[in-house]
Amino acid sequence: MTAQEPDKNESGPDKRSTQGGGAVLGTLMRPLNTLVERFIPSALVFAIVLTFIVAVLALIFTDAGPVTVVEEWGMGLAGLLAFMTQMALVLLLGYILANTRPVRKLLIRLARVPKTAMQAYLFVFLIAALGSLITWGLGLVAGALLAREVAYEFRRREQLVHFPMLVAAAFSGFVMWHMGYSASGPLLAATPDSFVADQLGEPLAITETIFTTWNLLAVLATILLVGLALFLIAPRNAKAIVPLTVDAREKEVEVDEAVETPADRVDASRIPTLLTGLMLVAYLVIHFSGGGSLTLDIVNWSFLTLIMLLVRNPFELIALTKKAASNVGEILLQFPLYAGILGIMGGTGLITIISEAFVAISTPQTFALFAFFSAGLVNFFVPSGGGQIAVQAPILLEAADSLGTDPAVAIMAVAYGDQWTNMIQPFWALPLLAIAGLKMRDILGYTTITLIASGIVFGSALVLVSL
Repeated sequence: MTAQEPDKNESGPDKRSTQGGGAVLGTLMRPLNTLVERFIPSALVFAIVLTFIVAVLALIFTDAGPVTVVEEWGMGLAGLLAFMTQMALVLLLGYILANTRPVRKLLIRLARVPKTAMQAYLFVFLIAALGSLITWGLGLVAGALLAREVAYEFRRREQLVHFPMLVAAAFSGFVMWHMGYSASGPLLAATPDSFVADQLGEPLAITETIFTTWNLLAVLATILLVGLALFLIAPRNAKAIVPLTVDAREKEVEVDEAVETPADRVDASRIPTLLTGLMLVAYLVIHFSGGGSLTLDIVNWSFLTLIMLLVRNPFELIALTKKAASNVGEILLQFPLYAGILGIMGGTGLITIISEAFVAISTPQTFALFAFFSAGLVNFFVPSGGGQIAVQAPILLEAADSLGTDPAVAIMAVAYGDQWTNMIQPFWALPLLAIAGLKMRDILGYTTITLIASGIVFGSALVLVSL
């Protein structure tokens, strides 16, 4: 075997340093990797620390006192429950879909495509990016599973591949999710009776946002530039390679329920899930043929439809759901904390101060760029596209109107900022890291470069469309 023999008792990657090596850019990254490996805490602690940072900022920059800050935080804890349910469903359904037998078989076949380590990094990134453009939940989960499958395949071939880099490439694909099918900001704007539609006077069709020519060109440019960045930072020195140490592939969900009663036979039959899937297909056809728009709920029902058509029976669906639930739990725990942060920022006016500070220095030509920067900053504290739209859209849309800027550009500026800083915000990496068995510090050095590369594309696209 060409790789150094690992400890067979380890369930994750080799515990050697995850610093890149070989490439010039990879060498320059070593101080950054060392820094994040030593000082970046767990995602839960990160959220707690951010809570107190925002509380202190509110005390400094607003008129709110300690009692008001605590009240706004407490009242805000439940502020995103409806949206949290939608997001949890996106992740849950994305995980279930990625683990159905047909999709898993597809992932195994895809894992055999790359023949070299460099091809593997770029291939995983591309598939994760395409998955994220379909739905962010699928992109996260399928990217993580594909990264593991590729690592297993390279181990079987006795070839070296840097597992943390594979996982970082998978998460890098997530930097594009808010440009695609499940983009919560544009979907909210397209939803009749939503607060965005009410402010605009009518819904904003997705043909004006995610399906514009300039956004589609930005998608292509992001894939090319982030792919180039990953190529430049990929470890090339064999001593720096950290392989996956697990010998066997993760097993498919096994359904070993006994079929002894008539009720059991119903649970083991494909008819209930198939009929439900067909009814969902009928509903989606009726919805879209009647002029219905693409919303976050419709995205969820679209993937529920695929799940119902692909699973063999209710037994399998229940087993997949139980497995998926473990990857949703930590996000559900942290969502109220971020909702509390949002409560402080909204209730004390801190988020208004941040947004208006960027708007104050904007011109019609620079508004979209500064809106993007403000959204990127706010996302660091409130990693929820829908949550950001809720608190920033009223301010930014009003500013866009006064400056004569297309409201669709303002919505996409927030969308770009939201997806951009996810690369250094650990919240949405949780399900991917859970599947991979890594920590955020293992991939952050690489995803920081993705932040830089994608930021160049996003900023340039918004400047050009504003000219």
